[in-house]
Amino acid sequence: MKDKKQDSGTNAGWTRRHFLGAGLTAGVCGLSGYWLFNGPLSRRDRATTFIEKVSSYSADLAGAIRSGLEALGVSRDEIRNKKILLKPNLVETYPNATHITTHPAVVRGAIEAFLALGADEVLIAEGPGHCRDSFLLLEESRLVEILEEDHIRFVDLNYDETYSISNAGGHSAFKTFIFPETLRNVDWIVSMPKMKTHHWAGVTLSMKNMFGVMPGSFYGWPKNVLHWAGINETILDIYATLQPHLAIVDGIVGMEGDGPVMGELRQVGVLVLGRSFPAVDATCARIMGINPNKINYLSMAEHRLGTIRERNIQQRGESIASVRSDFALVDHIPALRGIRL
Repeated sequence: MKDKKQDSGTNAGWTRRHFLGAGLTAGVCGLSGYWLFNGPLSRRDRATTFIEKVSSYSADLAGAIRSGLEALGVSRDEIRNKKILLKPNLVETYPNATHITTHPAVVRGAIEAFLALGADEVLIAEGPGHCRDSFLLLEESRLVEILEEDHIRFVDLNYDETYSISNAGGHSAFKTFIFPETLRNVDWIVSMPKMKTHHWAGVTLSMKNMFGVMPGSFYGWPKNVLHWAGINETILDIYATLQPHLAIVDGIVGMEGDGPVMGELRQVGVLVLGRSFPAVDATCARIMGINPNKINYLSMAEHRLGTIRERNIQQRGESIASVRSDFALVDHIPALRGIRL
């Protein structure tokens, strides 16, 4: 049973020392059995995803996300008094580079949407894989402004206390995983990736985004050990073991070409939501003009972790055809060769 007592402090006026201290002393206690028995794996042969057209980051993103939650059947009863962890993609960033990381406006929209449903707390957590200075990433991505203005807690998962758990997937070379303690002190884990290509995995979406929960203090930087153990297999195993609850993909602006850092900006104009991450990633791949069956981790997920078949995914909101935007691919990169839909 997790401790429901909340920290009464705020993040306003944070210094670098305060930030690092918070990252080192984050959350404790209690893995919910909900993860093991009621996650997306319990209904793996069918799924529902939601697509919303969004023209810019100045749109009503909280309203768009609330519409998606309603379409997915996420009720107030599910969220009331719960602690919700939002995991954006902060792999690396540069000032005004909106195509690399999850945009802070989307994160704020999710915060507002979950609080409107009665969440007890919404916190943000990330363990960047490239840059060890998470405070610098928060500043350059401007996410720090939301933390300060909305009094939202941030946990640097790279430096959190940790626990060990058996690998529930069994596909990669890992027998156990080391996870941050904060993950088992929340009720919901929400993956909030940027829609991007990836030079090793083909795409990086809701499932690959979970590499960012793995603590750099144990797995190092840039966490290549997770890739060397079999990148596709490790993607599956982290998802199977952690069983996160919801994906919200920032596809308003994405990245094409040599992603996940060196690619070019692609204007797509969508948010994609779903409970089943394989279905969400397959839907995003189709929007990107990529065949999900040609993405190794997705083809492996079929029949194991969740369907990627279009006929088995109930599409709500906009149709894939109405928002499809074929991403540029780089043929000399093996993972991006021959994957066009």
